Amino acid sequence: MTIKDVAEYCGVSVSTVSRVLNDHPDVSDSVRSMVNEAIERLHYVPNKTARDLVSAPSATLGVVVRGRGNAFFAPIIDAISREAAEEGYSLVPQMITSNEDEVSTAAEFVRAKRLRGVVLLGGHFDYTRAEVAGINVPFVCCSFDNQFGDLDSADYSSVSIDDTAEAFKATSTLIGAGHTHVAMLLDSSSSNSIGELRYKGYCAALLDAGIQLDDDLVVEVGDFSMAATYEATAKLLARRPDVTAIFAISDLMGVAAMKAASDAGLRTPDDISVIAIDGIETTLYTIPTLTTLCQPQETLGKQAVKILVDVLDKRLPSKHVRLETTLREGGSVARAR
Repeated sequence: MTIKDVAEYCGVSVSTVSRVLNDHPDVSDSVRSMVNEAIERLHYVPNKTARDLVSAPSATLGVVVRGRGNAFFAPIIDAISREAAEEGYSLVPQMITSNEDEVSTAAEFVRAKRLRGVVLLGGHFDYTRAEVAGINVPFVCCSFDNQFGDLDSADYSSVSIDDTAEAFKATSTLIGAGHTHVAMLLDSSSSNSIGELRYKGYCAALLDAGIQLDDDLVVEVGDFSMAATYEATAKLLARRPDVTAIFAISDLMGVAAMKAASDAGLRTPDDISVIAIDGIETTLYTIPTLTTLCQPQETLGKQAVKILVDVLDKRLPSKHVRLETTLREGGSVARAR
């Protein structure tokens, strides 16, 4: 009787059984109970030498979070942590700023912590094969995908929403409420990023409704900061009083837009409607509640770990999952007058 027999009996990895034997705290109670019951039923007697050999490979996953302090990521990180424990892995987080390189960070992180796999939470959309070669373990892009790089789909895994389709949905919601002068707030429309993908969805929705694209209504803020968004929105409303609706590509940009509108003497949604994409908890408490397309944050985190573990256990080579948002109607969108 070997530790591999116990693992196969339980349907878990050898490293999970090893963690139970070594009394690691980051194993769920249900998995720990199942393994201990199997050990007793199979009359398995651990051998210290064997245990030492088994524990040599790391049973640790990493998550590199690009965007320290990003409120959108908090529920996703919680879900990743819970799912990793459920799968019998410990999780080590690494937080970086949005200006740092998550790929080089991940490569060093993998070597320093002997990680078996890593989740990249937030990142660039244009990885190249040369850039990711240093990671050397399976990785999953969570909340984004490699839309602009030269990676083959088999080179990595991902779980995210379809940014273009969801931007189309957000813009169409405003158009469906009778708005024809719909502005867009984004970081950049041509930066190989989420802004570019959502800009495509915005343009497609206008085209679908027979509305001519007005470049003056596309406001490129330069980043996602609320301060910059507020200033850009104030300038937009001053020069274009005909604007009756705004699509902001993130919730916090939407909140900043509502504040700028209020300070300009406009009421949301009576004078101007605002819609965004994210679904962060904070926007439940704005006045009015922000209308937004909520990303399934917990599912994003859980799926990222499930995919990573399946790849590690050789159940699949790679996988790409697209999730859909849910419209939270809120109170910031009304029919055009």
